[in-house]
Amino acid sequence: MSEIESVALSRAGERIDLTTRIESIGEANLVIEAAPEDERLKLDVMGAIDEVVSDDAIVASNTSSIPIAELAQAIRTPQRVLGLHFFSPVPVMPLVEVVVALDTSETTVDRAKQFVEKLGKRPIETKDRSGFIVNMLLVPYLMAAVRMYEEGFASREDIDNGMKLGCGHPMGPLTLCDFIGLDVLYAIGASLYDEFKRDEYAPPPLLKRMVASGRLGRKSGRGFYDYAS
Repeated sequence: MSEIESVALSRAGERIDLTTRIESIGEANLVIEAAPEDERLKLDVMGAIDEVVSDDAIVASNTSSIPIAELAQAIRTPQRVLGLHFFSPVPVMPLVEVVVALDTSETTVDRAKQFVEKLGKRPIETKDRSGFIVNMLLVPYLMAAVRMYEEGFASREDIDNGMKLGCGHPMGPLTLCDFIGLDVLYAIGASLYDEFKRDEYAPPPLLKRMVASGRLGRKSGRGFYDYAS
């Protein structure tokens, strides 16, 4: 790390306050909920946020699949609720989906986009449907790769290399599944299937069993590939 990078990192750290007291966010103009993809948990967190922030504070969710309208139930004024879906790894990926629910006001959307742009990222606007833009397109592709591997159609390496070398993707679909986290991917697929009832979104049996076995991908050390070594 260069001296300039080290100084920038140090200055950024000075602007971050860590706390376990939700009252500490009471004066925030914008709060982003980023709990795991569990709707009940997210509703509890959103409700707790609503109890301490002002009536004009924007309350956003970083959910990747849960409809914002459902989460907005926990907020007194749903006009100030929207989705801000950051993509992982956040320091590298420039995209943020701005998810506009039925009751989200134009002022809220404009303020949220300005915030995203100040972070040096690119906002794209989407309607409030499960999966939004990227996951509605990405999840069927990933689920198809899992099914292909599950059926023994090709090896994991050949599936991944086929998409890397044949389509110019930076990583293959099974590697990407491991990177996302198989539990997260399962939750997203289940949410999409619940909303649209289309088979291409349904998580394959193999994915369910891998999650149940604790094979969650990179974060657990094992998924479609082993990362323990």
